[in-house]
Amino acid sequence: MKINTYDAIVIGTGAAGYNAAIRLKELGCNVAIITEGVELGTSRNTGSDKQTYYKLGLGGDFPDSVRMMAADLFAGGCVDGDNALCEAALSSRCFMKLCELGVPFPHNRFGEYVGYKTDHDPYARATSAGPLTSKFMTEALQKRAEEMNITVYSGLLAIDVLKNAGTVCGLLCLETDSGELAAFRCPDIVMCTGGPAGIYQDSVYPECHTGTTSLALLAGAKAQNLTEWQYGLSSVHPRWNVSGTYMQVLPRFVSVDSQGTEHEFLTSFFENEYDALSAVFLKGYQWPFDSKKVMDGSSVIDILVYRETVLKGRKVFLDFTKNPFSMEEIDFSRLSAEAFEYLHRAQATFGKPIERLQKMNSPAIELYRSFGVDISKEYLEIALCAQHNNGGISVDMWWQSSVRGLFCAGECAGTHGIARPGGSALNAGQVGSLRAAQYIARNGNKPVDGSTFSDVLAEASNKVRLEHSKLRHGRDNADELISAAQKRMSRVAAAIRITEELEPAASEVAEELNRLADYLTISGPSRIYKYYKLRDILTTQLAVLSAMISYTQSDASSRGSALYYDKNGKLRHGLEEMFRFSLKEVGTDTMIKETFLTESGFESCSRNVRPIPDDDSFFENVWSGFRKNGNIY
Repeated sequence: MKINTYDAIVIGTGAAGYNAAIRLKELGCNVAIITEGVELGTSRNTGSDKQTYYKLGLGGDFPDSVRMMAADLFAGGCVDGDNALCEAALSSRCFMKLCELGVPFPHNRFGEYVGYKTDHDPYARATSAGPLTSKFMTEALQKRAEEMNITVYSGLLAIDVLKNAGTVCGLLCLETDSGELAAFRCPDIVMCTGGPAGIYQDSVYPECHTGTTSLALLAGAKAQNLTEWQYGLSSVHPRWNVSGTYMQVLPRFVSVDSQGTEHEFLTSFFENEYDALSAVFLKGYQWPFDSKKVMDGSSVIDILVYRETVLKGRKVFLDFTKNPFSMEEIDFSRLSAEAFEYLHRAQATFGKPIERLQKMNSPAIELYRSFGVDISKEYLEIALCAQHNNGGISVDMWWQSSVRGLFCAGECAGTHGIARPGGSALNAGQVGSLRAAQYIARNGNKPVDGSTFSDVLAEASNKVRLEHSKLRHGRDNADELISAAQKRMSRVAAAIRITEELEPAASEVAEELNRLADYLTISGPSRIYKYYKLRDILTTQLAVLSAMISYTQSDASSRGSALYYDKNGKLRHGLEEMFRFSLKEVGTDTMIKETFLTESGFESCSRNVRPIPDDDSFFENVWSGFRKNGNIY
């Protein structure tokens, strides 16, 4: 096969991937990008009502500093302090680069990039370019990469990290159209493949994105915090977050049973209709499901939706065409003070939900129209969905994994911990890809000689071809197998985790993974990539389940965006059982759960977080070191 040689390969054409390639090229590296398809991925195909970018405060009169922002990121729990400090220190640099590339972040006439508060944010650090912030970022970075003539190999699926003496030396890929192999000789790889989007059925990730987390796991890289996810209410068709203004305009929640009967089910829990409306309003900026906000907050809304969809088998919809509870007019003064003041200042204390949404955020309506859904006339189906993995592959302060030469940036890197400020993921992807590029350019690996690489490649490719020869041909059934695996994961191990069902689920996944070639059938070479998609999903599910099982064995307390239940506290059709769980305070949790592959399968263990570094910040000393080294690598 043809072998392409580069200083570094970037996997992925999202915002983090393009930024990694741009930074590497700027720093003098010969770099190329590989991707399954340029138009795929979460960055380009997802958003919300007002997609947030979290960065250091650059407007207004509130005090802020790098250390304050790092402390707030670190306070989310199970976050390594050096990663938090880097994300804070480089947030302004990365944000301003995006502004210079043309991403339309709003500023006032004096140039202040004023912000607003987001979830888990004590200051107004958040900003937004609208519902499509990450799409605008990706397009701006793609344009810059094209101007720099960075080569992009499209239609390639990375299937094996090639190593020599435990260090990266190349990458083996599959051509998705033909099933042929392609190889890259490169001493460093930057994975920007997003989160493990394909492991759940109830998911707001775009269907074109499944992730490739198992690529790093099978290469021997450690993962961390795989138990920590972000779940939230999202529309099903299209997959989109119904956060922010979609909730703040107080839509009607309706479930429909198998007989077609409508149920305005919030009244089953809230005795007072205005308490229900106030909770719906809070859901706007307390959008992610939060175990701390079930009994005293807005997350009971998520539980009620879960009860209708999963436990009762109904479909749940948002209705923007009518006010809730058959109200002709809402007495907004009876809402919570927070809700009333917000809507009053927004001049939206009138009319129906769609009219309030038109006033407050008309692009949110147009966004659904662009998908062929007119929410001014039709219901919008929703569910409690997986939205973001706060865990991922373990990385150091340069975003290098435990495998030398393998770097991870963006959502595939596990830097976020339990509770992150909304929008911090977009910042982390830009910072992480910059840090990886800086390290590779200054301290990257040396390429192996041609003879050594040929030996490594021959061994890997022979193994792959042997796997391919075992695949059975016939009617494609990969999508059916993937759907069944995803459905099981959503039922047992999503926002609601049934403790005693985790181990049986893991056993089922392990069995399916071991016998994958026995029951998967493909129609031809152009469908071989489906084998790798299914293998990735099952491998990653097994790693995630291993982490969850390990967590329940050491501490069954609910935390973050998940509730853990034992056999005595299952959710049933009633609501009383949902409050039988113990909560862990996030800020007190300093133990990170690491997960890694061994000869006997995945294992998990705990370690302490790395604290925020307390380096010497005296200018003369820093300047002296900078003059000598350019930086400390």
